[in-house]
Amino acid sequence: MESFTAIDFETAQSYRWSICQVGLVRIENGIVTKEINLLVQPPDNYYWSRFTDIHGISAKDTKNTPTFDQIWLQITPYIENQNVVAHNGFGFDFPVLDKTLEYYGMPTPVYNKFCTYKIYKSNLATLCQEHNIPLNHHDALSDAKACADLYLMKLKNDK
Repeated sequence: MESFTAIDFETAQSYRWSICQVGLVRIENGIVTKEINLLVQPPDNYYWSRFTDIHGISAKDTKNTPTFDQIWLQITPYIENQNVVAHNGFGFDFPVLDKTLEYYGMPTPVYNKFCTYKIYKSNLATLCQEHNIPLNHHDALSDAKACADLYLMKLKNDK
């Protein structure tokens, strides 16, 4: 079975470069080998209240956390030259990564992009309910775990 990384980002504002949480799950041969859950200080540690209402993260939670450019080297090995899966990845997570790297003046790595929304054609909460997958929606690690479970189901069904 192929290896892949499932990733999810939460943002502080509608600006794609305002990551405030990274959730990452590495799957190798069908087994979780790494989980990363990081709060990230967005630029100027500025939040729009409606985004805090969605994910529950606010400036007080990230006032002493590293900025994205400070955590990038920690997550790069799980993205660069890897298969990366996100739910609604092409509409949100992949552009968020691209815009955040651009904001910090860092190059975008080469990686293979897959999207469980494109595969299943339904939202994450509905899919998790249908397939009995635990979900604390809009927590980046929980969303990444759910995405990983959905992609593993797809890989098993493709056999």
